[in-house]
Amino acid sequence: MIRLLLVDDQELIRRGLTALLTTDPNLEVVGEAENGQEAVTLVAQLNPDVVLMDVRMPIVDGVSGSRQICQQFPTTKVLMLTTFDDQEYVAQALQTGASGYLLKDTPFEELTQAIDLVNKGYTQIGPGLATKVLAHPAVATQSEDMDVWLALSEREKDIVRLVSQGYNNREIAQSLHIAEKTVKNYLTNILNQLNLRDRTQLAIASLKVGFSKL
Repeated sequence: MIRLLLVDDQELIRRGLTALLTTDPNLEVVGEAENGQEAVTLVAQLNPDVVLMDVRMPIVDGVSGSRQICQQFPTTKVLMLTTFDDQEYVAQALQTGASGYLLKDTPFEELTQAIDLVNKGYTQIGPGLATKVLAHPAVATQSEDMDVWLALSEREKDIVRLVSQGYNNREIAQSLHIAEKTVKNYLTNILNQLNLRDRTQLAIASLKVGFSKL
């Protein structure tokens, strides 16, 4: 069962999400928070698997809350769930380490599927939002030198392709028949070579340069 923390400054939204999500036997809502500050405190207390985080909230917003959670509690995944599809919000949220960004009009079946996939280590971006991320200046300037990408070893290229397809480290290790620790070492080297911070940035940057087509 996936343990969820819901973070939204509107009580009605939290109640509605709780009622909806608890109809899925694989999901359990273990807590609710009104802002990013409360979310960080509750993650420490409740150890949820996935945090559903709104963006615009008082005291501490969702982007800042996501950054703190991803830094302090790396095993907890953050999935942004909001009404705002602003390019800046999407890019900033993913750059903090959030595992996905969905809009609140996402159909229930797609939302529960996204929660499951994020919990497994995949990145989930709502329809039409990927284009906004790729067009953002902070992303557009990342590692566009194709010589750097082409200089990767064949094994490193294989790992980049699998990361861009949403594979987690365990799945990459199984697919390539190598140890999970070896995958982690490869990823560290790849991120250093491309001057990227994490696997989310790697997946986005690889899409930007069309790496999967190479």
